[in-house]
Amino acid sequence: MTSSRRKFVKDVSIATAGFTMIDPARLMVEPGKFPGGSSADKKVRLGFIGVGGRGRGHLGLALRRKDVDVVAICDIDAVSLKESNELLKNSGKTMPKVFTGDNYAYRKLLELKDLDGVIIATPWEWHCPMILDSLAAGLKYVATEVVLGLTLEEHWDVVKAAEKNKANVMMLENVCYRRDVMAALNMVRQGLFGEIIHLQGGYQHNLRGVKFDNGSNPANSDVEFGPKADGEARWRTFHSVHRNGDLYPTHGVGPIAMMVDINRGNRFLSLCSFSSKARGLHDYIVQKGGANHPNAKVEFKLGDVVTTSIKCANGETMLLQHDTDLPRPYSLGFRVQGTKGLWMDVNNSVYIDGSGKFDEWTPEQPWFDKYDHPLWARWSKETEGAGHGGMDFFVLHAFVESIKRGVATPQDVYDAAAWSAITPLSEKSIELGNQTVDFPDFTGGQWMYRKNDFALTDEF
Repeated sequence: MTSSRRKFVKDVSIATAGFTMIDPARLMVEPGKFPGGSSADKKVRLGFIGVGGRGRGHLGLALRRKDVDVVAICDIDAVSLKESNELLKNSGKTMPKVFTGDNYAYRKLLELKDLDGVIIATPWEWHCPMILDSLAAGLKYVATEVVLGLTLEEHWDVVKAAEKNKANVMMLENVCYRRDVMAALNMVRQGLFGEIIHLQGGYQHNLRGVKFDNGSNPANSDVEFGPKADGEARWRTFHSVHRNGDLYPTHGVGPIAMMVDINRGNRFLSLCSFSSKARGLHDYIVQKGGANHPNAKVEFKLGDVVTTSIKCANGETMLLQHDTDLPRPYSLGFRVQGTKGLWMDVNNSVYIDGSGKFDEWTPEQPWFDKYDHPLWARWSKETEGAGHGGMDFFVLHAFVESIKRGVATPQDVYDAAAWSAITPLSEKSIELGNQTVDFPDFTGGQWMYRKNDFALTDEF
């Protein structure tokens, strides 16, 4: 046996130790039917756990669909319930059951016998337990906002529970459906960039006005977080106090993972992360609240810029950056580079070798007009008014259509786990002094046999 062959066998053995090799179609329910065996022409009955800002966005889109009935909502916040109630009244649809009162009120929602699926849009730390409870209640379709969990163990727990229950867990990663991203995906699949060599993405977004918000002052004008705060500042900022890693990787990594078939003929092998010093949030507090404000004494663990490098089984490299605590314009920093050219979204440009002037960029729009993805060509009217420039329409559409057809969701539990696990792995790498850490294979070796069927048609 050659040394390379021995290494391959060893790597696969380690990656799959303790896990059975399972049919890649194991998460699919019977095609063409609802999980309960009902006719596929009945309406999809959804429950919503969490109807804050993000949850109400999904709720509003669900209410626009003729093929969806909202049968239940749950939240512990009175304002969120009140604003959701207005949405429901204005829709003209039957009012759903409402569950509230304490942090575990959602379990009463999960006791409903006629649910086809649930959508979870709550603080990060609740995603894993709510998913597990949903699966334990017998639901075959669970959608969650990003991220999947906080620890590596939580990611494994969700994967194992989904497999055990033959259920579908879809993380609602909307950037996979961004129009320019999908056009770039189309170009990748048609070979415009040649063989893909390197990809970049990230979450580069000034969130200081989100991490500090007292609910009464205009955005970017106060420095409260925790119990005195409003919105995401009640919980999200604590992660910046106590954690240091890429806390929000999926917007950047999800789209580029699909371009190089991660979990479907390719996989992440290893990861290494570096973190800068932390200054941005402290400086913001001093600037807005003064040096004597109590929060000026808080020490934030999260570095202002976290950079992560990933090595893939097929030889590609990826670079991710998390940058939320410094003044900057929004950018996900996409770069898709192959043997024949590249796209970079920072300068909105494409370069294809031999297609224009040597060593000069060309504007991306003519390329993206020509290679507009069939999903956008078909559904662009339906995206009007949907959040995030229309992207939100597609994640809900994919979830609902999967339920109606009784098939696996296009973004599955293995995608959710691989993309989201970058967070605890990056924390571990930084904690170990920027060491390279191995990436777990959540598919149990099935990545070698699975095919990438994400967004192959104009259906969903």
